[in-house]
Amino acid sequence: MKKIYELTAFEIKEKILNRELTSEEVVTAIFNRIEETDGEIGSFVSLRKEKALEEARLVDKKIQNGEPVGALAGIPVALKDNMVSIGEPSQSASKILEGYEGIYDATVVKKLKDADAIIIGKTNMDEFAMGSTTTTSAYEKTTKNPWDLDRVPGGSSGGGATSVASNQCFISLGSDTGGSIRQPASFCGVVGLKPTYGRISRYGLMAFASSLDQIGPFAKTVKDVALALNTLAGVDDYDSTVEEVEVPNYLDYLTGDIKGMKIGVPKEYFIEGLNPGVKKVVDEALETFKSLGAEIVEISLPHTKYAAPTYYVLAPAEASSNLARFDGVRYGHRTTNASNIDELYTKSRSEGFGDEVKRRIMIGTYVLSAGFFDAYFKKAQKVRRLIKNDFDKAFEQVDIIFTPVTPGPAFRLDAKKTPVELYLEDIFTIPANLAGIPGISIPAGMTEGLPVGIQLLGRAFGEKDILKAGDAFEKAIKERV
Repeated sequence: MKKIYELTAFEIKEKILNRELTSEEVVTAIFNRIEETDGEIGSFVSLRKEKALEEARLVDKKIQNGEPVGALAGIPVALKDNMVSIGEPSQSASKILEGYEGIYDATVVKKLKDADAIIIGKTNMDEFAMGSTTTTSAYEKTTKNPWDLDRVPGGSSGGGATSVASNQCFISLGSDTGGSIRQPASFCGVVGLKPTYGRISRYGLMAFASSLDQIGPFAKTVKDVALALNTLAGVDDYDSTVEEVEVPNYLDYLTGDIKGMKIGVPKEYFIEGLNPGVKKVVDEALETFKSLGAEIVEISLPHTKYAAPTYYVLAPAEASSNLARFDGVRYGHRTTNASNIDELYTKSRSEGFGDEVKRRIMIGTYVLSAGFFDAYFKKAQKVRRLIKNDFDKAFEQVDIIFTPVTPGPAFRLDAKKTPVELYLEDIFTIPANLAGIPGISIPAGMTEGLPVGIQLLGRAFGEKDILKAGDAFEKAIKERV
């Protein structure tokens, strides 16, 4: 018999509603699990145990009294540290925000509370979501991959992925700017969704690159991700970038039937240097889709090779602008060792930001400066449009697109990778952010004792298609085990 923390979010929901379990029992089991495991794994940077238990008792009381409850009633959920929640630490894993507590709730936090979810705490991340390893966090904590404690969990949402992978919660929210949900999901063997840009409100998310950032869920199954998306998606008066597009019930599309679905396989994603173990898992996954009746179509996305350089012009440029507000006067850490205003700005930012954030601010400031704006930033915007056009053209032929998530499995924590090598870890995930389309990482197999995910990409607001295909694939491989 499964332990409480081993169940899926959907199973927990049913057991709570059927009164087989109370939310208080579930939350207690989760905090016990965190106490047992988080010393080694390091998923969380703050917890709210007493408040969570109190909220769980309120949900239980509603159920006992026959009152209506929300869609996530009693389910423990974790948040990435860059999502603001009232009265709770919200520091984006940066020293410059040390001690900051939210004075309002992000829209996703409000939606979770309205759905009667139980928020249990904040997870570790790369500082201001800049990184692929969760090692640039300013917290004195190293988040480790639950499958091998000597390996990275991925990033920047590494704590979110490990919290689900190690059964410390059922749903965890991350943010994805260039792959920061999908890459750690693949490394840690969980499901991770980056929705369409404009599907979920970014209000209350501490910005890295505003035209690329998206909030999305991690969970154990595609069904759990669909359950979370039902709650999180939709319009928001506080975020004008959210599109007024109807939110379907995503659970209705999880039929397991994908006969006749056209799946595009872009030749540009199957590059030299793809780890042989990853390639084997990916090839087997394609065979599974064929066996389910899907039609595999070779396609071309010719501007893929320009995606990484385009991203690493645009994202740092936006980061440079977004982080300008942290100057030691209006926001953030203020140095105690300044004799004039110039020193105050310089020392506050030098002390408050880590090396990776400084590196990206410098790149961004450079490409936005006079004389370089046209040569770099403006040109990158034009290439971004070409990348989007590639996807638009591909979706005229196919329903979804199938790719690897990363070139290899999780690498070692002590791997000596240069910043450029780390940037190229996101080579397969970045294009979806540039095009604003949804992508999902789904566990597909193992290599070297480590999980490998596959990535499914859909047309804008086509989450239902990738969830449908992902659910069918997940069911097929589970039947084989």
